[in-house]
Amino acid sequence: MKRFVLIPLLFLAGVVGAETVKSVATTPVERPEERNQQRHAKFNEVSKAGEAQVVFLGDSITQGWEGKGKAMWEQHFAPMKAANFGIGGDRTEHVLWRLANGNFDGLKPKLVVLMIGTNNTGHQGREGYVCTAQQTADGVKEILAVLETKCPEAKVLLLGIFPRGPDAMDKFRVQNAETNAIIKGYADGKRVFWKDLGPVFLAKDGTLSKEIMPDLLHLNEKGYQMWAEAILPDVTALMK
Repeated sequence: MKRFVLIPLLFLAGVVGAETVKSVATTPVERPEERNQQRHAKFNEVSKAGEAQVVFLGDSITQGWEGKGKAMWEQHFAPMKAANFGIGGDRTEHVLWRLANGNFDGLKPKLVVLMIGTNNTGHQGREGYVCTAQQTADGVKEILAVLETKCPEAKVLLLGIFPRGPDAMDKFRVQNAETNAIIKGYADGKRVFWKDLGPVFLAKDGTLSKEIMPDLLHLNEKGYQMWAEAILPDVTALMK
């Protein structure tokens, strides 16, 4: 009798626990810090104006188009009526919250350039946070679904999460690569298009140079130039 009761209870506990962990990257989470709220409000105003034709959506690497990447942005993307919806530190769950609270409301862009997920990987172990490659990929998939609902006519250039760390053995780079292996399958060649810029940034031996990413995560001016030049043909073609 004890066995009969114990086995179902253990099974149920496992299912509940798995579901709790699985939801971490797909459950919208607000970031209440003032600087983040201010950027979020700014994006809502851009959305209401409805003029942006291409939107870059992501985290600090995307936000960096306003910093180290500003010259490239002004030269190549500003003339396309581009908008930068990047917020440093954002994970998939934060982007989902933004999308549920005004971002893209009123926008009808031709193209969305999406890269998100490295903070899901890099936040591992902080405040008990756990997020596997599959869970991060689930978050990306949910973002794609919301974008399709909000702007069904827009195409999405889905970028692979950029490589990070000094070499291929870096644990965070390994997990990002695992996530990329999943999310590239979301591209259908009709609405969602895949591009992995790993080969652009990495040396032949797989090492990442500090001449491109000084902290082995964020791009400098040279890195943003490489990024811009790598996606310009895709952005131009997809916006036609």
